[in-house]
Amino acid sequence: MNLQEVIDNNLAKTANGKVADYIPALGQVAPKQLGVALYNLDQNELELAGDANVRFAIESISKVIVFLYAVKQLGLDEVTKHVDARQTGFPFNSILNLEIERAQHPLNPFVNAGAIEVTSLIKPLADRQPFEQIIMFAREICHDPQITLNNEIFESEDRTGDTDRSLAYYLKANGIMQGDVTASLTTYFKQCSMMVTAVSLANLGAVLANNGVKPWDQDRLISSQAATYAKSLMMTTGLYNESGTYSSIIGVPTKSGVGGGLMSAVPNRVGVGIFSPPLDQAGNSVAGLGALGDLSTDLKLDIFRY
Repeated sequence: MNLQEVIDNNLAKTANGKVADYIPALGQVAPKQLGVALYNLDQNELELAGDANVRFAIESISKVIVFLYAVKQLGLDEVTKHVDARQTGFPFNSILNLEIERAQHPLNPFVNAGAIEVTSLIKPLADRQPFEQIIMFAREICHDPQITLNNEIFESEDRTGDTDRSLAYYLKANGIMQGDVTASLTTYFKQCSMMVTAVSLANLGAVLANNGVKPWDQDRLISSQAATYAKSLMMTTGLYNESGTYSSIIGVPTKSGVGGGLMSAVPNRVGVGIFSPPLDQAGNSVAGLGALGDLSTDLKLDIFRY
């Protein structure tokens, strides 16, 4: 099965989901789109099909990038003092897990509370503010100098971000977050509003699959330890409350975003980027997961089977 066949087999599934219209700017995105990009490490080649070059908001996939950048700057031991690595059992923007468990830290960096906490760890460096550092790192790890901030989406995120504000103020009030709430949230909303493509995400996945080394130039960007930790988090928490379900069905470390993106990393084999905006109730791309399932079966990507 080639990538165009994957597109043809799954494009109709876009009718089974709904774009993330609770963020008004994302509600304007055309739903019937599906793009797939695959970076093959053995061949050092990138293959793409469909809408793989269409730009869209990275949203929660930025949590992987910011986590990796925080680890690169501060070290894994320091970052994991502030955020755990457990499933929550609650929606990604819920405060209940923190309150019920009386947790001293957010339960993982891929739910909103954990992501805001990780973002707050990044401090101004020389003359660069945190978001400038993040977008420069995103351009490097995604091998995409065209990644930019979409101000319309940022403003839409900011206007509708009261739940995230409540999470941040809860963290601050309970002595969990040390950073400034307003500044940290501004950076967080901006990182979610970076514009990427499926190709960008395939490149990101390829760096993780290649244990932290950029396959296009063989330079190490992140430690092998950081890459392994991130892939483990993606497998256990990357698809929100459906992570366990898709671990058993597809078996590929994956992170989703409500902009319609999926980013996967199959250790030592491939990086995958997928874009399709309509989401299921958990916030994952419907057609995107269908396409990823086809790729996993056809290419034998399931890390638990092959």
